[in-house]
Amino acid sequence: MSSKTRLDKAYNNAPIISFDDTSKFILFSDCHRGDNSFADDFANNRNIYFHALKHYYNEGFSYCELGDGDELWENLSFESILNAHKNVYLLMKQFHEENRLHMIWGNHDMVYRDPKYVEKTLSTYFDPKVGEDVELFCDINYHEGIVLKHTKTEQELFLCHGHQADWWNYLFWRWSRFMVRILWKPLNVMGIADPTSPAKNYKELIKVERRTKKWITENNNLITVTGHTHRPRFPEPGDIAFFNDGSCVHPRSITGLEIENGSISLIKWQIVTTEDGTLKIDRFLLEGPTPLIEYKTE
Repeated sequence: MSSKTRLDKAYNNAPIISFDDTSKFILFSDCHRGDNSFADDFANNRNIYFHALKHYYNEGFSYCELGDGDELWENLSFESILNAHKNVYLLMKQFHEENRLHMIWGNHDMVYRDPKYVEKTLSTYFDPKVGEDVELFCDINYHEGIVLKHTKTEQELFLCHGHQADWWNYLFWRWSRFMVRILWKPLNVMGIADPTSPAKNYKELIKVERRTKKWITENNNLITVTGHTHRPRFPEPGDIAFFNDGSCVHPRSITGLEIENGSISLIKWQIVTTEDGTLKIDRFLLEGPTPLIEYKTE
């Protein structure tokens, strides 16, 4: 199965979410939420992420998570991740209860492509305060891709994780998961990166991006938003419409894409120091806002 076939499949099977210029979306990916151990890359940024997500919840945004939200290669169970970052999941639950949560699976949480696994694992959790199981993400659905379609212009944005263009991490993810758990997790502590990850292997990153851009050009420059490589991308109108929201495990910062007022922006949240020495979490605009209609092809 080629990258083209995998991307075609993800696009053709993607549910369509209608939106207009009043709609607001925040797109994050590659949170890699772990168990708060030494190998949990998310732990360093969890306060930044929670503050940002709380902001978007209060401002009425819908949250689209573009895969690798949960780090299920390094960790054997979701329960340990939930216990480490319960405040994050309870906030995501609020999005879900208001139909504002849209989830995509990636290679590190590819087990979520099985609806039965999702139902068994994510529907409830044990709350020690009440001594019984309580609801978490009841009736949640994970998808390989999602299409946002503008109700007036009929313009489409295709969202997926992006590992469809990475044959090793799509077809042999179970082997990669085994290697990460047994070999790369302990070596990572010593600073040795996993060579199969495009986020840590520049040559693989370029190959993945090249395959994705080829698919986009073959599909009438369809706006495509991915994660996977952890490298933010924000094209100019007229270029290949290939966006990447970056990741939530950058050193001391997270990046994402906002869609608001019919425009798209690349943003970063990080901790900054004020003049009086106070630390605060702040949002920075990196690119945009650019009207989506400027990427529309006839």
